[in-house]
Amino acid sequence: MKKLITVITTTATLALPLLVVAQTSVSNLSQAGQFIIGIINGVLVPVLFAVAFIVFIWGAFQAFILGANDDTAKSKGKNLMLYGLIGFFVMVSVWGLVNILTGSVGLNNSGVNVPTSGVNIGG
Repeated sequence: MKKLITVITTTATLALPLLVVAQTSVSNLSQAGQFIIGIINGVLVPVLFAVAFIVFIWGAFQAFILGANDDTAKSKGKNLMLYGLIGFFVMVSVWGLVNILTGSVGLNNSGVNVPTSGVNIGG
């Protein structure tokens, strides 16, 4: 039952951006492509970064707090930390390669698009 509630909650949370389709008028293939790319850049990429961060933090928690006296828990935590770092590295590398390719082909004239968290501090 607990797993079912988790699956339903996760699915509902990830499906919420699809409700935006009702608010926009997509009339041609180009607008549909821009909408899908907007969903990927605005929702999917931040969620993947958040998952990699949570995996890294959970691995640190397992390695240093839960695995203080247990070597197997410590090694599992270190592996999770490594997987989180590999995930960050792969995502940032692919993001950089895509920006280099779009800039060299002339599809992007705005320079480097640095990701932001959307949180305004001190202002």
